[in-house]
Amino acid sequence: MKKTTIVVALMVTLAAGLAVAQSKSERKVPDVLSFTMNNINGQPVNLSTYQGKVVLIVNTASECGFTYQYEGLQNLHKKYASRGLSILGFPSNDFGQQEPGTNAEIQQFCKANYGVQFDIFSKVQVLGRGKVPLYEYLTSRSTNPKFAGEIKWNFEKFLIARDGQILGRFPSEVEPESPQMMSAIEAALR
Repeated sequence: MKKTTIVVALMVTLAAGLAVAQSKSERKVPDVLSFTMNNINGQPVNLSTYQGKVVLIVNTASECGFTYQYEGLQNLHKKYASRGLSILGFPSNDFGQQEPGTNAEIQQFCKANYGVQFDIFSKVQVLGRGKVPLYEYLTSRSTNPKFAGEIKWNFEKFLIARDGQILGRFPSEVEPESPQMMSAIEAALR
């Protein structure tokens, strides 16, 4: 009798686990995470791997007056990654040619100067004809009516909810550890 009860309990647990796994795989990927971008090493990363997380997307540069914000972004990563925050840095040379380096140079700079451990991607364009589809989506009135408009400078930030909803857009001047950013991230992580 005891063995039968244990076997039945194990079967129920296994079935529940399979149902959870199946429901996760069947969930529609939010449009904002439906892009594939190359990481800093040139390897393709399907952004759907961030599904279910709170995501902060930031266009970065190594020679900008806001470059010090890497430190704040890294602090956010350390504080909130275990709670489900993923920070995605997208280096761009679109503003004053403030990101002239290669991907290898950018990676070295970020690690050596700021100890960056959050995800940095290959250098991209966030403006003009060469704008990558992710930034087309983030800045388009048709796909992001609440927070649309061209990127104005380095270190603009988009906060994405676990369900893929774009919760906010923060200009360069809003620092990663500002009360405004911290409260928005805390609310999204609840």
